[in-house]
Amino acid sequence: MVEICLLGCGGMMPLPDRWLTSMLYRHNGKMILIDCGEGAQIPIKLSGWGFKAIEAICFTHYHADHVAGLPGFLLSLGNSGREEPLRIYGPLGLAEVVKGLTVIAPELPFDIILVELSGSKPEVNKLGDIIINSTPAEHSLPCLAYNLELKRAGRFDVTKAKALNIPMELWGRLQSGEEIAYEGKLYKPDLVLGKPRKGLKVTYFTDTRPTDDLVNFSKDSDLLICEGIYGDEDKLPKAIEKKHMIFSEAATIAKNSNSKELWLTHYSPALTEPELFLDNAKNIFTNSHLGKDLKTKTLSFEES
Repeated sequence: MVEICLLGCGGMMPLPDRWLTSMLYRHNGKMILIDCGEGAQIPIKLSGWGFKAIEAICFTHYHADHVAGLPGFLLSLGNSGREEPLRIYGPLGLAEVVKGLTVIAPELPFDIILVELSGSKPEVNKLGDIIINSTPAEHSLPCLAYNLELKRAGRFDVTKAKALNIPMELWGRLQSGEEIAYEGKLYKPDLVLGKPRKGLKVTYFTDTRPTDDLVNFSKDSDLLICEGIYGDEDKLPKAIEKKHMIFSEAATIAKNSNSKELWLTHYSPALTEPELFLDNAKNIFTNSHLGKDLKTKTLSFEES
C-alpha cells in the first residue's frame, strides 16, 4: 500500500489559498518528499503525517519555488527528534544549493547525505523497497522527473516448496526475494515464486515541456502528477517560451503513457480558477483531476 499527499499545487509563489507544489509519498513507515518550496513545513504539519519518518527529499530542480523551503523544513525535521541521516537527491549543482540554503540551519541533529543525479540519463536508486527512478526533463535549467515504484514478487507456491523439501523457516525470506545459503544448499526465490505481479508506480514531474522520454518514463503509472501551469489553450505559446505545460499537454502524456489517473498541479498564480479549464484535459484523458492542497490518495496492489 502507498499513500500520496499533494502538499500544494502552486507554482512561482505561495498564495493565501495555495501552497507551492510538493508531494509526500508514504509506504511501510518511510516517507519521501518531492520538492520543498517556501513554507513547505506548514502543509506537512497540516497533513498530520509528521516529519520524523521523512527519509529523503527529491528535488526536481533549483528554482526557488521548489527549494527555498529547505532550511525551515530541516529545522522542523530536527525539532521532530530525528537523528537518522536524511538523503537528498537532485540534479547537478545539489551540493552548492544545499550549502547555500543551510547557512541559516547550520546545526542539525542528523547528517545529510547528498546524491547528485545525472541530468543526461535515467538513474535508479533505492530506499528500502522503494525504487526511485529519475530521468531528465526539458526546462530552462537542469530538471528531473521522478517515479517511485514498488515491485511485487510472484505468489509463493507452497506445493513447490514442499516438493523441494525447503525448510518452512526459509519460506518468508524467499517470498521477500532473498537468496539463502542454508546447510550447504543455495535456495533462490524463483524456485518457489510465480510470475511477478503488477506493482505500484507513482510518477511526478513539473516545469518541463512534454517529451517522448517522459511518456515512456510515465508508462503504466498508477498515478501521474504532472504540471499544468495554464489551462487555457491560448496560453500554449507562453508555456512553450517558459518551458512549461498546459492542461491538454499533461493529459496527452497521461493518455499516451497508459497511466491510470492524472492529477494536474503547479498552477500559475494567474490561474485562479483551474476548474474552468479541466475539460481541456478530460476531453483527452477522462480520468484527469485537479490537484488541490492536501489532496490524498491510497494506492493498493491489485488482487491477483
